[in-house]
Amino acid sequence: MNLRDATESDLPVIVEIYNASIPGRIAAGDVQPVTVESRKAWFQEHTPNSRPVWVAEIDGVIVGWLSFQYFCYNRPAYRYTADLSIYICSNHRGCGVGGFLLKTAIDKSPALGIKTLIGHIFAHNQPSLRLFEKMGFRQWGYLPGVGELDGIERDLVIMGLRLT
Repeated sequence: MNLRDATESDLPVIVEIYNASIPGRIAAGDVQPVTVESRKAWFQEHTPNSRPVWVAEIDGVIVGWLSFQYFCYNRPAYRYTADLSIYICSNHRGCGVGGFLLKTAIDKSPALGIKTLIGHIFAHNQPSLRLFEKMGFRQWGYLPGVGELDGIERDLVIMGLRLT
């Protein structure tokens, strides 16, 4: 598996992988597919040296991605904290891609100036919760009923890891 910084030319595949997660109602907070155009500003907010977007490739094919978001609207007090998002191509879930991306994020965060990692995960997304727990994250918060998908209220778990 290869990891590299995403480029804007990867955005169609990033969006495709994200959109494929929407119907399952387990990982994405969107209920309708997003467009490449609507994600350009999001992509441009990321920089390889502080808040990257990475893609994982197998044989030159993107099979997943991870992004570091600014926490709490990029306020200075939170500059050492990043919120992670991970999405994996449906036919590569459960094959180690998520673990590879998350471990790499943990390992490389200090070089990015990040001391704390956060993940916001739906409480019913057990695979992601198990992955984060396996990598040392702990539940730091629980927000009952803050999301609603198809008329069903969904809880959100905040997973955190303080890097040393």
